[in-house]
Amino acid sequence: MSGNSFGTLYRLTSFGESHGKAVGGILEGVLPGTEIDEVFIQSELDRRRPGQSKITTPRNEEDKVEILSGVFEGKATGTPIGFIIRNKDQRSNDYGNIMDVYRPSHADYTYQSKYGIRDYRGGGRSSARETIARVVAGAVAKLMLKQHGITIQAFTSTVGGISIDKDITKLDLGNTETNIVRCPDNETADKMIDFIDEVRKDKDSVGGIISCVIKGAPVGLGEPVFGKLHAELGQAMLSINAVKGFEYGLGFGSAKLKGSEHNDEFYMEGDRVRTRTNNSGGIQGGISNGEDIYFNVAFKPIATILKEQHTVNKQGEEIVSTTKGRHDPCVLPRAVPIVEAMAAMVIADQILLNKMYR
Repeated sequence: MSGNSFGTLYRLTSFGESHGKAVGGILEGVLPGTEIDEVFIQSELDRRRPGQSKITTPRNEEDKVEILSGVFEGKATGTPIGFIIRNKDQRSNDYGNIMDVYRPSHADYTYQSKYGIRDYRGGGRSSARETIARVVAGAVAKLMLKQHGITIQAFTSTVGGISIDKDITKLDLGNTETNIVRCPDNETADKMIDFIDEVRKDKDSVGGIISCVIKGAPVGLGEPVFGKLHAELGQAMLSINAVKGFEYGLGFGSAKLKGSEHNDEFYMEGDRVRTRTNNSGGIQGGISNGEDIYFNVAFKPIATILKEQHTVNKQGEEIVSTTKGRHDPCVLPRAVPIVEAMAAMVIADQILLNKMYR
C-alpha cells in the first residue's frame, strides 16, 4: 500500500491500524535545535483522544506518545523523529459480526476489492485512529512555526443545520476550548451540543463544518503552478477521514459576486502592502499575501451508526446489518486538532521550501 507519506521537506510517514498494537510515525524535516515540548505534544493528543465527553466515543484511550528517536536533551537533532502511541482499549470482538459485511459508506468494499484482504476490526488502516500520528506531527510543526510567529486556530462553525451567524473576524477564538463541541460562540455551542446529544440517543450521526484561521504567515508561501498554497491545504484537508469538501476565502460564495464586489483592494500600511478586505482568504495566485489565511472543511456524518442498514456481504448476498461498538455521533469536536495539525504541516513544509529561494 502506497500513499502513507505526506509533505515534501517536512514529511510524515505514518503506520498502524485501529486495532493493531500501535499507531506511529517517522517525521523528517524538523529543524535541528527545535525545542520538542512533549507536554505540549501530549496536550494536542489529549484534545483529539476519545472519551472526552458525552458527545464523543466512550472508547477509553490515553493516547500517550512515546518519542523513540531524533530528540536529545529536549531538542530536535535534525535526524528522523520516530514515535508511537500504543493501542490499549480495543474491543475487536465488537466487529466479529461484520467480518464479511460491507458497511454502508465505509472503506470495507473498496479495500477488499483493491487489496483482496482487509482488517475488519474498526476499519484497520482506514480508521480515523490513524490521525493520531498526524496530530503528533502537527504539534511538532506548531513548535517550529511558533518561532516564526505563526499561529493556527480551528473551531467548529457548523453542526448539521446549526451555524455561527457572526463574521469570523468578530469571533473570540480564545473561547474555542471552553466547551465540549469546540465552538467559540457559547450560545451556538449550547445548541450544537443539545442537537448532537439528541442524535446520539437516536443511534445516528451528524456532520458539519470546521473553520480554520492561520495568522502570521509571511508573504510568499506557495509554489505555482501546481503547488499553489490553497491546493496543498486542500489536499491535506481532503485526506482527513470523513472530509467531503474544502473552500478557502469566500469559497463557493465567490461565485455569487461580481468582480467589483469580490476584489480585495490594496492600500499601504506604513511600508507594508495590505488588502482592505480579505475575500481571497490570504492567498492570491496560489501564494500567501500576508493576510490571515482562512478556510472551511466539510465533514460528512460518521458512517458507523447503530441503526439497521441494508447492505451486501462478501458472498454478494443482500442483507440487513447492525453495527456494534463505540463511535462518535459527531466527529467535529475531535477533528478540530486534526485540521490544525494538517494545516501546521503544510505551512511548515512551505516555510522550508521557501527558504530554498532566499
